Amino acid sequence: MSTFPKLRMRRLRQTETLRRMVRETHLCVDDLVYPMFVVPGRNVRAEIPSMPGCYHLSVDQLVEECKAVRDLGIPGVLLFGIPETKDALGSQAYAPDGIVQRAVAAIASQVNGPESDPASRIEIITDVCLCEYTNHGHCGPVCGGRVDNDAALELLARAAVSHARAGATMAAPSDMMDGRVAAIRAALDEAGFQDVPIMSYAAKYASAFYGPFRDAADSAPQFGDRRSYQMDPANAREALEEVRLDVEEGADIVMVKPALAYMDIIWRVKERFGRPVAAYNVSGEYAMIKAAAARGWLDEKRVVLEILTGLKRAGADIILTYSARDAAGWL
Repeated sequence: MSTFPKLRMRRLRQTETLRRMVRETHLCVDDLVYPMFVVPGRNVRAEIPSMPGCYHLSVDQLVEECKAVRDLGIPGVLLFGIPETKDALGSQAYAPDGIVQRAVAAIASQVNGPESDPASRIEIITDVCLCEYTNHGHCGPVCGGRVDNDAALELLARAAVSHARAGATMAAPSDMMDGRVAAIRAALDEAGFQDVPIMSYAAKYASAFYGPFRDAADSAPQFGDRRSYQMDPANAREALEEVRLDVEEGADIVMVKPALAYMDIIWRVKERFGRPVAAYNVSGEYAMIKAAAARGWLDEKRVVLEILTGLKRAGADIILTYSARDAAGWL
């Protein structure tokens, strides 16, 4: 008589059909948001060396890319702008004719226009920060060698309102200034944009994984670093406090950034708050896979889909990833 357990776990792993039937986590195109970089000029489509497959796009090229994103079923894009000029206050971040504002207006009219199918319109999410626009590369005005948190709030709020006026459908503040969600919510409401949600970079860590992004956005700090306002990678309880504060200030969606080394934070945030959680699969995570795949060390498709599935399994409802276009095709 066999003493082997009656339950054999392998029974339900034998065929792809069985595996699909009992699969716990389902990744789909609706989970994805595609980050994009818009630059001045016309007919510009320049590949970013440290992020193969990602491009600096002029507004006209960005519109065409957004049409392709829409046709793939990806529900949203996140826009970052590289301005013509920079100054100490990052004034191009909130200029009515700034690069992001022009891009938003073009997408709103040419991709999400009145003739488009309402069910296929994409969410136009804008990164609200100053680091790409300041000549010192920090996320707020600098006074006495330090970033002035409170002075930054008004400028960030002005940027968010200018994006909404251009047609943005969601604001995504990434600066990590204390109180910025409340300031942006109040400004949007006062300007008549009560229905524009905020996706807050709530738990954003001072990570080494941002390197390729800073190359792409030309946003590296000209002195010091951002560790006085972005989070210490060693801290988890602090992340929950950051999320709590942003929720209380009016954040509709909370984000954890980066993603791969912070799946425990994604899980804790989802379990504690039950709010929609976004995870940002950042540039360094993307670039590592691209580099390994180019050398034949990894199967890019399998690795990307495994990572994205893992992020969803950890609790992410929305995944911002530079692999969104590829993943949408694979899915």
